[in-house]
Amino acid sequence: MALTTILFDLDGTLYSRSTGVQHALDERMNVYVQQVTGCAPDEAPALRRSWFLRYGTTLAGLQHEYHIDVEDYLRVIHDIRLDTFLTRDRELDALLDQIDLRRAIFTNSPAEHAARVLRTLGVARHFPLIFDIRFFEFQPKPNRTSYTRALDALGVAASETLLIEDTPQNLPPARELGMRTILIDEQGAHSPDGIADYVAPDIRTALRVVMNGGAIS
Repeated sequence: MALTTILFDLDGTLYSRSTGVQHALDERMNVYVQQVTGCAPDEAPALRRSWFLRYGTTLAGLQHEYHIDVEDYLRVIHDIRLDTFLTRDRELDALLDQIDLRRAIFTNSPAEHAARVLRTLGVARHFPLIFDIRFFEFQPKPNRTSYTRALDALGVAASETLLIEDTPQNLPPARELGMRTILIDEQGAHSPDGIADYVAPDIRTALRVVMNGGAIS
């Protein structure tokens, strides 16, 4: 079946991890985890990694094990000055203009953070829909429910949908459902075999693959 829809992850996908946004978010998460758990500063990253593997996100780990105020967490973690890290991306804007497929953001971040990123990059007009952590009812990727909820909301089949994502852990549920997948792998650590239909170093390359069609048809 021909592609009709693309689901785009947000952080680390629409912009490079080297911008520093993810590092800033990680630092705020580390501090938050220290405050909630009482762990030492050097223990917070390892604790977060264990939650990532078990639950999918730091937030999910804090929810399951500490029953935190979710809205407080989302507010504190995403309270960063995006314009100190990101600028308007005219090349990305132009490439998105050339793709005549339905588009939506598909992120474990809150919608207000996603909207700020899109505005800062200058590409908000391309993404009328944002499926975020609240839309998933706090069952984040890679929970299969988040994928099926997005597909149902769009009214599309998995077989006509492409997911572009930078976290390998989030690809298997999409592939099991029948989506095509592109992994954004900035470091070149992965080959497509068994993990994605295509591996690209950045979003621009991924979008050119979509325009060419062959690698994901």
